[in-house]
Amino acid sequence: MVGIGLDGRTLVSADAEIALAEAQILCGSPRHLAHFSEHSALQIPWEDLHQGITVLKHHLTQGYKRIVLLASGDPLFFGIGRLLLSHFAPEILRFYPQVSAVQLAFSRLKIPWQSAQIISIHGRSWENLIPPLKQGVATIAIFTDPMNNVAIIAQVIQELKLPISYQIWVCEWLGSPQEKVQLFSLDEALNYANNSLNIVVLMREPSQLSNPNSLPVLGLSDAVFNGFPDQPGLMTKKEIRSLILGELNLQDGQTIWDVGAGTGTVAIEMARLLPKSAVYAIEKKSIGVQLIHQNCQQLGVKNVNVIAGVAPEIFAELPNPDRVFIGGSGGNLTAILSTLSARLTPGGILVLALATQEHQAMILTWAKQQHWPYHALDVRLSRSLAVGDLTRWHPLNPITLMQLTKPAG
Repeated sequence: MVGIGLDGRTLVSADAEIALAEAQILCGSPRHLAHFSEHSALQIPWEDLHQGITVLKHHLTQGYKRIVLLASGDPLFFGIGRLLLSHFAPEILRFYPQVSAVQLAFSRLKIPWQSAQIISIHGRSWENLIPPLKQGVATIAIFTDPMNNVAIIAQVIQELKLPISYQIWVCEWLGSPQEKVQLFSLDEALNYANNSLNIVVLMREPSQLSNPNSLPVLGLSDAVFNGFPDQPGLMTKKEIRSLILGELNLQDGQTIWDVGAGTGTVAIEMARLLPKSAVYAIEKKSIGVQLIHQNCQQLGVKNVNVIAGVAPEIFAELPNPDRVFIGGSGGNLTAILSTLSARLTPGGILVLALATQEHQAMILTWAKQQHWPYHALDVRLSRSLAVGDLTRWHPLNPITLMQLTKPAG
């Protein structure tokens, strides 16, 4: 297998030149073979890969020993090499790779790419984009095709409603005289209709400050919050936050604790709704504490008290709460509940977001032992995701909300 550049003749090594010169048969796409129209070898165009494999096997049985299959770039990098290895013994194959399109793309952008994630939606599902985008991977290179193209990539980014944004670089016809490298906004990419041969590179952008005056009263978009750099989507999602606030039965002027506040999304939603309340966002991770401060500042929230410490020990420094939300317990749930049984005001409400059945069972047992009224809400939500002419459901992580009320007597 010989990898060639878009100009058709650029080869990486002298050995590749020799293999090509000695070839008895040349196989490849019509585009590849067109560069070698004067070659004396028998030329076999491959329109269908599996049919081409069958033809290749036939010619091997006819005594041909020197067959060259032409490919773009590196055949073993999202290329046809994997298919050949599934049909032929490795010892009869030899690979002469060309510089890959991804290498060329990053060299043109002048960006180190040892940490980049490489994805192919060329002949594959565009759904392969969803996990790295939700994880907020900093640099993503994407192989495209005429169907799964620049516009489709932009539509997936838009529909996921990510809490981050990406620069969209489109690198076309790399290594040819028609080479073009362009930076597109999301709107420009959504309307990009040119399906030329390209690689798309996504680069995560720093969070943009929001205008607090333009935001809704309730149900802030996930995108307005700064998230963890390595997991920007790790936050309580907008729809879940609204349900949590409803389960807390909030009233202004209360003292509210948000235990395991993470990036502060729930605490900030409560504080914006209840300007006369004192909201305490309790978080043990230093990066979380920093993010809560940043999110409060950029959203203009002044009644969130950010408390750095481990629950329940840190509770001793706080006033008794009327409402408590527990989003994370750090493995100390039993000790936290024991402390709250004494500290929560009579008639106060505790709401927990639980992801495991074990924690659900533990809370249910505890509530019954304490004779606290309770109810549970099983939350399984999906957001619509429209790509092209099709719309499908994309599920959020399921969660159970448990509401417990401390008896007034």
